[in-house]
This record gives sequence, C-alpha cells and structure tokens, in this order.
Amino acid sequence: MQPTLVTWALLVFGMITLAPLIYAQLSMLVRPDSRETRNLIIGKGEEWRDKSHFKLARGAAWADWLYFAPLFVAGGVGVLLGQAWGYLLFGAAGACSLYINIILWFTEKEYVYPALGPLKYFTYYWGFFVYWGALALAYSVVRVSGIEI
Repeated sequence: MQPTLVTWALLVFGMITLAPLIYAQLSMLVRPDSRETRNLIIGKGEEWRDKSHFKLARGAAWADWLYFAPLFVAGGVGVLLGQAWGYLLFGAAGACSLYINIILWFTEKEYVYPALGPLKYFTYYWGFFVYWGALALAYSVVRVSGIEI
C-alpha cells in the first residue's frame, strides 16, 4: 500500500484546504470574542447572528482540534508509511469533512453564499472541503480494498 502520486495529491490538497480552517479554529479557541476571530470565522465586519451561532462555531472548533485534526495528521502519516490504518484514519477524516459540510450547506448557505458568490463559495470557502472529503473517503476505501491507483 505504498503511497502513489494520487496519495500525495490528496494529502497536499488536504493540507492546503485545511490549514486555514485549523488556524481559524485555533483562533476561535484562544480568542473567541476577538474581531480577528469573527473576521476569520464569519467574515470581515460581520457579527454573530445569535448565541447559537457563536456556540456552534465554538463547538466546531473544539471538535476540529480534538477529533478532526488528529485524524487528518495521523491518517496522513499512516498513508505516507503505506499502512492500512493510515488509510482508515485518512478516510475517517474525509468522512468528517464531508459530513459537517453537508450540514453547513443547509445551515449556512443562505448567509454565506450571497456575500461570496458562486466561484468563491464552490471553491475555497465551502466546495474544497466537500471535494477533498469525498475524494479522501473514496480513495481510502479503494486502497484498503487492495486497488492501487
């Protein structure tokens, strides 16, 4: 199960996609009430819609740092080592990314999409998380099944 070019491409795409998220989530944990955090999480000059919006963002930050980031890092190490457990963890991280972004499609799109427009929204703001999650999950299933691509 040695890493292939596809493995490297998905790992690099994941790192590029997830690095800003992990930074924003760290800001949410360290300085939840700061202007910088609001700018990173909900947009420049925007305010939290209500306490539930703030609490959901804070909970997501904790979940990302306690669960998602370790899965991604450990999975990335494992796939580079060519280990089956690495592909399982990498696929689990992909499933997490896909899962939360399906939820965000329904809960946040009406607020975020109009401000960003289709290009930004369906690429780096929301789309890349879905694309990476689906690809990482599918690729991990294929690799664990013994197929090398």
